[in-house]
Amino acid sequence: MQTVPSARERLELALAKLDARRDDERVFVKVYADAARNAAEAADRRAAEGGSLGPLDGRIVSIKDLLDVAGEPTLSGSVIRRTAAAAVADAVVVERLRKAGAVIIGKTLMTEFAFTAVGLNPHYPVAGNAGDPDRVAGGSSIGAGISVAEGTSEIAIGSDTGGSIRIPAALNGVVGFKPTARRIPLQGAFPLSPSLDSLGPLARSVADCALADAIMADVLPAVPMPIALKGLRIGVPRSQLFDLTEPSIATAFETSLSTFEGAGAILADCSIDDLIDAMAVATSVGSIAGIEGSRVHADWLHDKGLDVDQRVRRPLLRRLAVPESEYIALMQRRRALVEAMDRRISAFDLIAVPTCPIVAPLIKEVAAHEQRYREIEGLLLRNTQVANQFDLTAISLPMPGMALPGGLMLIGRHGADRRLLAMALSVEQLLAKAM
Repeated sequence: MQTVPSARERLELALAKLDARRDDERVFVKVYADAARNAAEAADRRAAEGGSLGPLDGRIVSIKDLLDVAGEPTLSGSVIRRTAAAAVADAVVVERLRKAGAVIIGKTLMTEFAFTAVGLNPHYPVAGNAGDPDRVAGGSSIGAGISVAEGTSEIAIGSDTGGSIRIPAALNGVVGFKPTARRIPLQGAFPLSPSLDSLGPLARSVADCALADAIMADVLPAVPMPIALKGLRIGVPRSQLFDLTEPSIATAFETSLSTFEGAGAILADCSIDDLIDAMAVATSVGSIAGIEGSRVHADWLHDKGLDVDQRVRRPLLRRLAVPESEYIALMQRRRALVEAMDRRISAFDLIAVPTCPIVAPLIKEVAAHEQRYREIEGLLLRNTQVANQFDLTAISLPMPGMALPGGLMLIGRHGADRRLLAMALSVEQLLAKAM
């Protein structure tokens, strides 16, 4: 009978990997080795005594660099916050994870202030993709996607404002779940856009994402019963969300759809281009994240002497000039479009699109050419941001049979998080059989 490794044994494997590259660490910005060992040993003692704090007891978890940990400043990927006041308490989600027995191994790298999606932060060495270090890992939750894919954490906690969980999940070949905004408390998470921000998990399985989500949302920590796809209506919004999709992504996506049809799902066209276009018109004054982020960072944006990523500072400074009256009008228009989208997709059990239309691009391709960087970032964000803009929930799952990872995104209605996870469990099982 094979012995299951203890929490301490699994932790030591992860710490050994980090220790072996300690002079060139690119995934974690802080490692809590001693505290993690104490937490792992406590979990093992409980297990030896026949006790448990729940299904996350002893699981190795990393957290994004924008979550408060008591006693230290929260950097949010920025060097200008190194002199910020120390957090007086853990973020609510960190506190809940600790109470559930999670072993917090460290904080992971992110883009500065969570504002960009490609996965480059000029203040840190470039963290390459887990599968190919010459390719980007995606952002803003850069280290979260890598740490799960490489095994230095079993579950990673990221944030998602326009795709920042699902993009690195897709590019690194793991699962990434974006809950409905405001379902999981944001207290103690450094904000980018209070209207769009979500905290959520990345993991190697839907089940682990479901468990972490339940703990963070403070609901019954259990994996939902899978919902079989037979008879379910899956909407496929073909058109602009499929433009410029790379052949490998398109082929894997169509193969996935065929698998769903074989399981009895009903595929149907779902036209949402008009709503996406209307949102683009509404946000032509500036993105919601850009406008709200400019208010978050208003106190330093005019200080040209600060060491801040210009890909962050320049757009935020432009959005600072958007009048409050125009922002209010934008948010009123958004509310109407959110309601219209909900009506439009109410006939479907879920919506399916590629998470990103491209695989991870080469670092040298985006680092040296600003125009290409902007094009790539636009493509990475194009599909994922729909869920944020229209206040939906979404999950990215790796598609089988790809040389470089690509993601399948399932989108559910506002508040249908646990139902989406239950359907994703069945999708995951079907995709695994198709490999």
